[in-house]
Amino acid sequence: MKLKPLGDRVVLKQLAAEETTKSGIVLPGQNKEKPQQAEVIAVGPGEVVDGETVPMEVKVGDKVIYSRFVGNEIKVDDEEVMVVSQKDILAIIEE
Repeated sequence: MKLKPLGDRVVLKQLAAEETTKSGIVLPGQNKEKPQQAEVIAVGPGEVVDGETVPMEVKVGDKVIYSRFVGNEIKVDDEEVMVVSQKDILAIIEE
């Protein structure tokens, strides 16, 4: 199944959390709470304001940081994704 978000909504896939010890050993899955980093997997057309569509600032493939306690988590094809409003995205991670 493919999701097509409406308005200014964005579908995010949460990035896996990894914890690294001081010696550099990676301990996957040891996170205490979910990270606030995700990858954008689908983007809506944008919000309509005064009859004009405001373009989206994020695009598919962007890695972003989003606010805590926002959006709706859903399961699509045995994969958990989150649908959030673009205003709940705080920053794009540039590498």
